[in-house]
Amino acid sequence: MVKKTAEKNVASAKKVASKKSPKIGLVKNDKWLEPYEDAIKGRHQHVIDKMNELTNNGKCSLSDFASGYLYFGLHKTDKGWTLREWAPHATEIYIVGDFNGWNEMPQYKMKRIANGNWEINLKPGALKHGDLYKLKIHWEGGEGERIPAWCRRVVQDEQTKIFSAQVWAPEKPYVFKKKSFKPNTSPLLIYECHIGMSQDAEKVGTYTEFKDNVLPRIAKDGYNCIQVMAIAEHPYYGSFGYHVSNFFAPSSRFGTPEELKELVDEAHKMGIAVIMDIVHSHAVKNEMEGLGNFAGDGCQYFMQGGRREHPAWDSLCFDYGKNEVIHYLLSNCKYWLEEFRFDGFRFDGVTSMLYYSHGLGESFGGYGDYYNGHEDDEAIAYLTLANLLIHEVNPKAITIAEEVSGMPGLAAPFKDGGYGFDYRMAMNIPDYWIKTIKELSDENWKPSSMFWETTNRRADEKTISYAESHDQALVGDKTIIFRLIDADMYWHFKKGDENYTANRGIALHKMIRLLTASTMNGGYLNFMGNEFGHPEWIDFPREGNGWSHKYARRQWNLVDNHELCYHYLGDFDEAMIKLIGGEKNFQKTKVVEVWHNDGDQILAYSRGDLLFVFNFSPAQSYTGYGFIVPQGAYDVVLNTDSKMFGGNELADDSIRHFTNYDPVYAKDDKGWLKLYIPARSAVVLRKVKE
Repeated sequence: MVKKTAEKNVASAKKVASKKSPKIGLVKNDKWLEPYEDAIKGRHQHVIDKMNELTNNGKCSLSDFASGYLYFGLHKTDKGWTLREWAPHATEIYIVGDFNGWNEMPQYKMKRIANGNWEINLKPGALKHGDLYKLKIHWEGGEGERIPAWCRRVVQDEQTKIFSAQVWAPEKPYVFKKKSFKPNTSPLLIYECHIGMSQDAEKVGTYTEFKDNVLPRIAKDGYNCIQVMAIAEHPYYGSFGYHVSNFFAPSSRFGTPEELKELVDEAHKMGIAVIMDIVHSHAVKNEMEGLGNFAGDGCQYFMQGGRREHPAWDSLCFDYGKNEVIHYLLSNCKYWLEEFRFDGFRFDGVTSMLYYSHGLGESFGGYGDYYNGHEDDEAIAYLTLANLLIHEVNPKAITIAEEVSGMPGLAAPFKDGGYGFDYRMAMNIPDYWIKTIKELSDENWKPSSMFWETTNRRADEKTISYAESHDQALVGDKTIIFRLIDADMYWHFKKGDENYTANRGIALHKMIRLLTASTMNGGYLNFMGNEFGHPEWIDFPREGNGWSHKYARRQWNLVDNHELCYHYLGDFDEAMIKLIGGEKNFQKTKVVEVWHNDGDQILAYSRGDLLFVFNFSPAQSYTGYGFIVPQGAYDVVLNTDSKMFGGNELADDSIRHFTNYDPVYAKDDKGWLKLYIPARSAVVLRKVKE
């Protein structure tokens, strides 16, 4: 199967790259790309050339190539232990650890083998499960202790705060109970989450606590996918997992590798896919813990000169032009898929990878900005190869690009000239909602603008829509609920004590989410706790807050307390997600605008048999407001104004609505549907099947 997939990829790539072939898919779908067709084909030819180079002209598959984790790193064998590392500039390497008093000893000295690699074979009793170890590396002019680049387990000493590699070879490794799993992407409903801050208690949560306490909530709410942040080990907890030091080691802060596997297995049993927030756009600068200066060469894994350091992130930029680096990163993708059975990845910082400027200070005002020579073809080739590999290993895998510039083809198929991601993040949508809430009075919210922003996307690329993610919840920013209600969250969120500000916020929070989710063309994402209006920003333990965990947690007690208003938002989110998730191929059903009137602040659109009607007016309710829709009967299936969701319940949702005959529209089998639409509310109706 893998070989056939690889051969198919090569064949389609050659077809794409042929200058004599008909117009490729990207250009067929968008005529404005015609001036850049040669550039598009040139990039794909570069991918073909690189793929041929890595696979020896197709004699092996990308999956075969990306199996470095099976060779490098520490492995227990029938004959004892074998450890291999790539360290071309090293002159000597010793294994030091608990077992030898952290001293350099001849029997723990590695041997240089081919291609800058080092190897050691140890007898069975030389190491045991749980031992701490490092590599003591010597190079011309220096030496230092390092954690192996391919290490699968890293732990931190609670007293000294020093990180060390740990031998991980349990007598009873975890055996997955769920033998096979296929993600449900019809549609993809993502719950973005962070293991450490997922508990109510002021501490670092664990994989097991997440499995036992949070997964059941996610399943109950109807989400079919979790996007897990901060999995790969990172020295600084407050980096949110984006300054990775050890790319093959699941963070030990949250528990053991076996416990992570059990979490994934349990999610699959619940029908929930698990995708990993993977960071291949940069790496932490640390040398002792990370790859910053692994063996006397600060550019072993990273760019040379001024391109080595990221100007905005205080981190190091991978050199995607080195085959050894591509081997390392592609093997990392395959490792998480195979070893932990992740169902895919959300690639962080893709914009930073695509451009020499990292996208900083760029306007991206036209197509020419994507093909003017400032694009990093090596990084583009890596991303394309990563997508080909991931789908070769698991054809049902999910890949998502976090990308803000709008690069065409990012989420288009490779055969059409694209980069092969399944989805791209619709990053314009949260920016739009923030701008609207901050800058416009309620009377100036324009439904036409809302509809444009939530549906404006390339026809040949699927997106993940979201109103807000973890980015908007970080300290220094504000969540939607806090922008709407602010300090009144603390004083007027008890039932019976709500003031105008609280009621306004509750109403708009639901409407914003419904509009965002219901106009998706691929999937929808919510960050953990935002669905019920979590009141606190996220501030990880740091010196400035006394190393407190107070704001690095989720207060589930708030949504569980039915004396407070949080459960209104949580209950609405559950109803909304279940409604959308229950519609077969909802994400493929065309969004058809029925009506908008910016003066009235009314918006209506349909998807299949569902009709969505919004009234964003803060004060004006409408009686008998009419829309031209297919003739028939309509039942209310969701109403933001329902009392169970904190609304006023001004309309009787038990009433079945019938269209009124109009000879002008009868020939199209359409009629007038007239509704009572209260101010600041939204309703979803379903056409009754005849």
